[in-house]
Amino acid sequence: MNGHKFHPESLMMSYGYKPEWSEGAIKCPIFQTSTFVFSKAEEGKAFFEVAYGLRDKGEKEKTGLIYSRINNPDLEILENRLSLWDKAEEAAVFESGMSAITTVFLELLRPGDLLLFSSPVYGGTDHFIRHFLNQMDIQAVEFTPQDTEEAIRQRIEDSGRGHKLKLVYVETPANPTNTLIDLRMCRALADYFQGPDNPEVVLAVDNTYMGPLWQHPLDHGANLSIYSATKYIGGHSDVIAGAICGSSVMIKRLKVLRTFLGNMCGPWTGWLLLRSLETLVVRMERQTHNAQKVAAFLNKHPKVTKVYYPGLLSEKDGKQYEIYQRQCLSPGAMISFDINGGEAEAFDFLNKLKMVKMAVSLGSTESLAEHPASMTHAGVDPRHRAEMGISDKMIRLSVGVEHSDDLIWDIQQALG
Repeated sequence: MNGHKFHPESLMMSYGYKPEWSEGAIKCPIFQTSTFVFSKAEEGKAFFEVAYGLRDKGEKEKTGLIYSRINNPDLEILENRLSLWDKAEEAAVFESGMSAITTVFLELLRPGDLLLFSSPVYGGTDHFIRHFLNQMDIQAVEFTPQDTEEAIRQRIEDSGRGHKLKLVYVETPANPTNTLIDLRMCRALADYFQGPDNPEVVLAVDNTYMGPLWQHPLDHGANLSIYSATKYIGGHSDVIAGAICGSSVMIKRLKVLRTFLGNMCGPWTGWLLLRSLETLVVRMERQTHNAQKVAAFLNKHPKVTKVYYPGLLSEKDGKQYEIYQRQCLSPGAMISFDINGGEAEAFDFLNKLKMVKMAVSLGSTESLAEHPASMTHAGVDPRHRAEMGISDKMIRLSVGVEHSDDLIWDIQQALG
């Protein structure tokens, strides 16, 4: 518009949609249809060639609508808008966060390959790596935020499959410990193991905890930025979805596999996410404002032994603080904390909450609390949980948009 570059939050109301396409409707309608009509046979042929990856789309060629498993107006407009936050060339939306993550693994890894991944990661991701990928002869090398670049490189070389490293998968901040992974270091590791016989090592980042606002992995060398769109993008605990942002080449590969796996999101889900994107900034800013106040309160409470929150990092925290300053635009709204005692005391706290709801998931308008060791990370080997710092006394709190005074009152009375 006259050369002015609009911010993403302004474009969420209209980008990729014109009211004249739908009888002047100011909002994109729900295109609840399974199939789309071709104007002529040649058009149908051309659409399928591009959709199935048989050829690249022409410079001025428009991607045509075929079938809602392949594409749908709600899905395409949503993907166009999502790509703006990460300044990505394209985006792909899936039926869940796990379907987005597993599609990345299945597209980029083959038997005999090597995967490097950070720890801890979400329990479902951890299970898929250790059990499903392991059965496919895909070897996984794990590293923690405490490991140096040299130590990780040596671990990769000791695996005997350094020349087969295909994917570096990172979750930062980590769920549920909020520990940060240095993306610049991960990019350097990926580049180190690239060569003539291994031309591309992909860096994929699960950016769910910071959402599309507070961290932009593509700016720090990542190829893919992955989201459970159920969380901040959806933001209302009423939709399940996943999303990936990246280059056109990479997203095209993932969309072709998505077509055959059939794990795209439907038009109703797409429409709900379009609605949610309009308030993304308002919600996330309020949630972060509340989280900072709650974290400060918890940090001083005598019954709380440790608070895991990026906003409490300082120079004495060394590398973690340096990563936070460089990578993150905000501390976010996810807090974990250790309570005096163990599982019994943690359960007692959770059972006494009145306004904060006890449930898994995160990033929604309402505040949610859960017990990672027995809930979201129950499937992780107990010894491995302990190594990751996920103890029986840990509580995970997703801070919502309620008034911060009410949240603090509820937490205080439950601790009391």
